[in-house]
Amino acid sequence: MVIRVLGLDPGLRNTGWGVIEVDGNRMRAIADGTVRSDERCSLAERLGQLYEGLERVIADLDPHEAAVEETFVNKNPASTLKLGQARGVVLLAPARAGLPVCEYQPSLVKKAVVGTGRAAKQQMGMMVKAILPGAACDSADSADALAVAICHAHFRASRAAMAVAAGGAA
Repeated sequence: MVIRVLGLDPGLRNTGWGVIEVDGNRMRAIADGTVRSDERCSLAERLGQLYEGLERVIADLDPHEAAVEETFVNKNPASTLKLGQARGVVLLAPARAGLPVCEYQPSLVKKAVVGTGRAAKQQMGMMVKAILPGAACDSADSADALAVAICHAHFRASRAAMAVAAGGAA
């Protein structure tokens, strides 16, 4: 069964997104991009812009599941709070569309894609392009979002295998 996974890399200024199709252990890039908010607008308007942009992506690409990267805490408390609010919108949009949403720590995403939890951004982008040759990866944000989708595809398969094994042992 082919599953479409929406990967999301939250940010208030730029939220990366990427959609892949997963068929067993095969993955194929469908589309990726970035939803941008206008820095001249109020925080509420910017959050609305992110939500509307993600709504369009979900409506246009019809994913079955979503995966969101957890975010680091910044040194600046005000920036951390704004990022947290943007992250809330990024979690809300797929949830409101009825998609199951999973979250992954950045180190786990890096380990799933590159093999080490301390991979550099450039390494991540190169590996995403190697795993998904058709991916545009127009920005680091969209490449990160595709990496989140790849991570989810790996762990999704592991969870399914464990469920089968548990069912078989019962």
